[in-house]
Amino acid sequence: MKRFNKGIYPVMLTPFSQGEVDYAAVGELTEWYLKNGCQGIFAVCQSSEMFYLSLEEKTAIAKEVVRTANGRATIVASGHTSDKLEDQAYELNKIAETGVDAVILVSNRLDPENEGEEVWLKNADKLLTLLDKDVKLGVYECPKPYKKLLTPRMLDWCLESGRFRFIKDTCCDYELIAERVKQLAGSELMLFNANGQTLYRSVLSGAAGYSGIIANYCPSLFVWLWENFQKEPERAEALSDMLSMLSFTEDAAYPITAKYFLKEQGLRITTESRATAPDKFGAYQKNYVEQMARVIEKLKSEYIR
Repeated sequence: MKRFNKGIYPVMLTPFSQGEVDYAAVGELTEWYLKNGCQGIFAVCQSSEMFYLSLEEKTAIAKEVVRTANGRATIVASGHTSDKLEDQAYELNKIAETGVDAVILVSNRLDPENEGEEVWLKNADKLLTLLDKDVKLGVYECPKPYKKLLTPRMLDWCLESGRFRFIKDTCCDYELIAERVKQLAGSELMLFNANGQTLYRSVLSGAAGYSGIIANYCPSLFVWLWENFQKEPERAEALSDMLSMLSFTEDAAYPITAKYFLKEQGLRITTESRATAPDKFGAYQKNYVEQMARVIEKLKSEYIR
């Protein structure tokens, strides 16, 4: 049986060295996430620059994450970026062969032209017939090339299939998240919030955890929040407020900013990126990442004993 932990799932960065994926650094970054207490990892996602990776690179990254984790965390991965369903199925089946615990469907790939719910459901039905029936699945509301939010009917379809275990929610709407959590109640399908500003209220309503960008900077703080939001609610809410403010910086020159942060922490990672041009990362961005680092260290001294 595949394991599906609740908790904190960082969105995996892809380390590059002279234009190539640095697989040793992939392993080191995986180990860093786990040493910081993360219960899972979302490998091969938008933060991984999946739209700029070959299928061979995507599968090799997923394999390395699975190998390094060695059962210590739940590993999920996406990576289907094609438009044609048959091509998507080929990509997803290859990702499934890497041994990840669930293969994650990008919601907008099932309706590339944003034609509506009926098209999405028709394509979803067809795609499932093309995938290995034993593979567990998930859905990621990836913002690129456009954000396709799940409707209640689409969620019901996922539930009725019996194959889905993971949703990466990017709606950024606490009330909608609460409605979705209620709809999923009693099922094996878990919702992970990607948005820092609504995270605390979402876990209070029953969300299964966090899978977002800022976990690349301070995973141990998110782990503390997840493990203590019921035990120490006042301190947890105060920490959530700080993490929410940090989350407002997440998009500027990302993922270069996150790579610079980790490099300064001593990890084997360069600031190379295929998704973001190097001239987007200058003295201003370095300055605020260094400010973030100081805030994070102060918070860790207060919360991580």
